[in-house]
Amino acid sequence: MRSFFSEVKRRNGLLYWFGWMNVIAAVICITMSLSDNTIVAGINAWIKPVKFYLSIAIFSWTMAWYLEYLLQPKKTIAYSLMVIIVMSFEMFVITWQASHGRLSHFNIKTPFYSLLFIMMGIAITLLVIWTAYITYLFFQKKDFKKPIHYIWAIRIALIIFVIYSFEGGLMAQQLSHSVGGADGADGLPLVKWNREYGDLRVAHFFGMHALQVIPLVAYYVTTSVRQVLILGILYFVMVTVFFAQAMYKLPVI
Repeated sequence: MRSFFSEVKRRNGLLYWFGWMNVIAAVICITMSLSDNTIVAGINAWIKPVKFYLSIAIFSWTMAWYLEYLLQPKKTIAYSLMVIIVMSFEMFVITWQASHGRLSHFNIKTPFYSLLFIMMGIAITLLVIWTAYITYLFFQKKDFKKPIHYIWAIRIALIIFVIYSFEGGLMAQQLSHSVGGADGADGLPLVKWNREYGDLRVAHFFGMHALQVIPLVAYYVTTSVRQVLILGILYFVMVTVFFAQAMYKLPVI
């Protein structure tokens, strides 16, 4: 594990340190949750920031690892700065709203809260579009030094990540992640996915974390592009089933 972080630091110092900043922020939020019993949407107000901080840390380190393969330092730095700016703004709003016992996403109770929510959506959309461009660069480049089946795993993972990142727009449109009922109902431990109705967060979660799962499995298990394509198709089908399940108002369990 130590060698992994040393390599991430070598590849991309910006995203390496940003990832650790998010981990520290997550620990602070966990500490706050122990002393503050404020409930927002059925859970402790500080749990959502914790999940987002940890997710951003993983995303930052993952992209730091992959961007090295493009061998385009200027574009890597530009994208890294975009990640830091967008995610810092996103987490400022989420944490600030949580500290006051308020929703961050879907909060349109005042013009100001509505503006913050819209700005978050615009910022994330721009980042996802830029990530789509990174995906294009992975297809454009041909002379990788890594095994081609591993590169294909990264390409497929990026495609699924982009598709299911945009799923967040559907949640924003309906001002809810639940389908068939209100947010805040009884949920699964930790993740709090809705036990009673459909929940779009399930597909969103697995779709975005294809970024880690598919390349990791491909690197250690597969040996050919064909196997990676099968893995990618099966994973995409699984996530799409979760999405369809939610749209049919069915809980994941």
